[in-house]
Amino acid sequence: MTTRTSATIEALHRVPENGKAEIVDGEVVLMSPTGARPGRAAMAIASSLRGHERRYGNGYALGDNVGFLVHLPRRQSFSPDAAWYTGRLEGLDFAEGAPAFAAEVRSKGDYGPQADEALAAKRADYFAAGSLVVWDVDLLSEDVVRVYRANAPTAPTVYRRGEMAEAEPAVVGWRMPVDELFE
Repeated sequence: MTTRTSATIEALHRVPENGKAEIVDGEVVLMSPTGARPGRAAMAIASSLRGHERRYGNGYALGDNVGFLVHLPRRQSFSPDAAWYTGRLEGLDFAEGAPAFAAEVRSKGDYGPQADEALAAKRADYFAAGSLVVWDVDLLSEDVVRVYRANAPTAPTVYRRGEMAEAEPAVVGWRMPVDELFE
């Protein structure tokens, strides 16, 4: 769903009912709510990152619906499902710059060739903005976590149930059991 609103950063502050949105191609793109299972998976990632932050520092764990401002030709913001941010947190503003690590958990509408193309384009935008690692989390696939890296953007490392996923070099030393995405 796309709204023809003045695509300024202030427009993100005025998204109806504080919904989730990003600015892409000069438009505010509203994002529909997610299902319970993808929402819990995103929360598990953010929670695991928060534990890592408390133990080691060197960044901030951020959950769903946090805005990251970027300056790309066709994109001005991201709102990943979970993220690791190494910039400065200032006031109540959106984070400036891309997260080092972003997790995108597929929802019901994120399947099929068109969705795959959109997710690939978004990953390319993340890398162009400076992200080091992007997870594509697919709870319906045997290949649950596909880890894409800026230095090999089309050759993901795949993690399945029973394995430990990681986000090197974005979140050094962090590991998360894939099985926790299903709890």
